[in-house]
Amino acid sequence: MAAAGLFRKALTLQIVRSITFTLTKQNPFQSTTRAFHISTIKQKKYFSDKHEWVDVDEKNKTATVGVTHYAQDKLGEIVFVQLPEIGQALEAHGEAGVLESVKAASDVYSPISGKVTAVNTTIVDNPKLINDSPYKDGWMFKCTVGDPKDLVGLMDEAGYEEYVKTCD
Repeated sequence: MAAAGLFRKALTLQIVRSITFTLTKQNPFQSTTRAFHISTIKQKKYFSDKHEWVDVDEKNKTATVGVTHYAQDKLGEIVFVQLPEIGQALEAHGEAGVLESVKAASDVYSPISGKVTAVNTTIVDNPKLINDSPYKDGWMFKCTVGDPKDLVGLMDEAGYEEYVKTCD
């Protein structure tokens, strides 16, 4: 009896190995080594003195732009958004859109030069997303990085936090 049980287990193991070989084209008796590579895509967030942020993907030379938490907080509830057109050329520190709130209207400036590649149409229909999630769902547009030198005059997060303390 014991021999029959061992035979069944061995046969089952052989069938599983055979199926594994058929499905994966790998020899199940041979050990395999798998290597994992962790991507090193560089991303860095910069801030302007006009309270816009730009998140740069250095590998793809693209950037995502929006307004900071400080800016949306000072504006109050945002009720209207005007975005740039896809394909529009932007100048560093040039106008790129408009935000209107229950308190005021404010121009949005592009922290960098480049060409608009995408706009967040979701915030046109739901402008409050900028208030609720300015750094994630409330982004405004994406663009190419026209001149990397535009980033030199912008602040990192720590520098921006210090700058905001002087604004009130």
